[in-house]
Amino acid sequence: MKRKTILIVDESDLFREYVKSRLAQFNLDVETAINGLDGTAKIRNVLPDAVLLDYHLSRKTCREVLEEKARNPNAAGIPVILTAQKIDKSRLLELMSFNIKKVLMKPIKIDVLYQTLSELLGVQFEIDTTPCVIEAHVNDAILFIEIAQGMNREKIELLRFKIAELLELYGIARPRVLVMISDMELSFVDGPNLEALLDTVLASSRAKNRHLKILTRSGFVRAFVQGRGAYADIEVVDDLRKAMDGLLADPGTGDSESERGQIISDRILSADRKESSQESVEMRFDSEARKTLSLETLRETGKGLDIAVVDDDFVIQELIKTSFGAISARVTPYSEGRSFLEAMRNGASYDLVFLDILMPGMNGYEVLDGLRAGEIDVPVIILSALGQKEAVLKAFQRGVKSYLIKPLKPEQILRKALEILKANF
Repeated sequence: MKRKTILIVDESDLFREYVKSRLAQFNLDVETAINGLDGTAKIRNVLPDAVLLDYHLSRKTCREVLEEKARNPNAAGIPVILTAQKIDKSRLLELMSFNIKKVLMKPIKIDVLYQTLSELLGVQFEIDTTPCVIEAHVNDAILFIEIAQGMNREKIELLRFKIAELLELYGIARPRVLVMISDMELSFVDGPNLEALLDTVLASSRAKNRHLKILTRSGFVRAFVQGRGAYADIEVVDDLRKAMDGLLADPGTGDSESERGQIISDRILSADRKESSQESVEMRFDSEARKTLSLETLRETGKGLDIAVVDDDFVIQELIKTSFGAISARVTPYSEGRSFLEAMRNGASYDLVFLDILMPGMNGYEVLDGLRAGEIDVPVIILSALGQKEAVLKAFQRGVKSYLIKPLKPEQILRKALEILKANF
């Protein structure tokens, strides 16, 4: 039986590599194209069985690629799966006559892609459906990775590309890494997945063992790491304050911080905690989807972004307005937390919120508590003039994994926004 051929037309090297690596495991031939012009040539010369086509292309637009494909009698009938970060419905409707069978919004949901290809090509896919949440963020050149609910091989593999995307975004060559493993019933049967996780983190981040710390209460994880020479110098701890020692530059501030670190560790490591939905989680299946954008298309799609900045400092408000004004995003300032929380309760909607901690009246932590009490889900980036370690501890206590330390620079603001709002994964 002739092997089916898939053509991936996408300008992200990492995205092409990820999808190709996954599809090649199922006896599929995978071709790739790096832009619209290359995609047009590959469609004409390869005549694939299906095309995975990104909407945001250079050299030739997505519409031009589809129009040229439609004019070719040999290629017109090839089904197309369209991917996009954000696309107007009117533009999408204009493209539906070009044999588009499915539209997938990025970050890609691999289970939906598999299902779509199975329906189009009659190819069977096997996928690990173990419940699992993996979050990855960068703060102060430290890579924070949190794993909860279970170990899923698909998401561990996806983590490799997510780490590469983050390190490229922040320009970090060798980060310090904190891996947080929430309480799970782990045993020797989970050994291969745990090994895959640690090997993936080490290889993808290129971090030295001594720069990787694991926060967990699992005795199995501790014994597993300590029993393998390949993981020598990796420290396993059960307290967030201890985990951050050596990762963050500033020293501890005494017993009160130690107690606070233990309280936050209890929250992070709690097995029955609800899945955090404060920020974009890129490594998700279809049931775990949320609204995102990508670095490559932020300038194009910025015009549709709604940003809120909650800070009593007029200079900070203007700085964030200026930073996002370059991409025509709308920025709404709030000088204190109460008016922002009231607006959210009355139906205001934002793609991203920058939230100061130290404000008169209602402070940032009280705002976060109010959002949680009202079950209001919005991505939040903490703004703090507090010391690094103190900011980390308090941000994690409120379930927010992304923060910026003042004073701020425009490039820092946009990078952190891109981390939360993007992505391919």
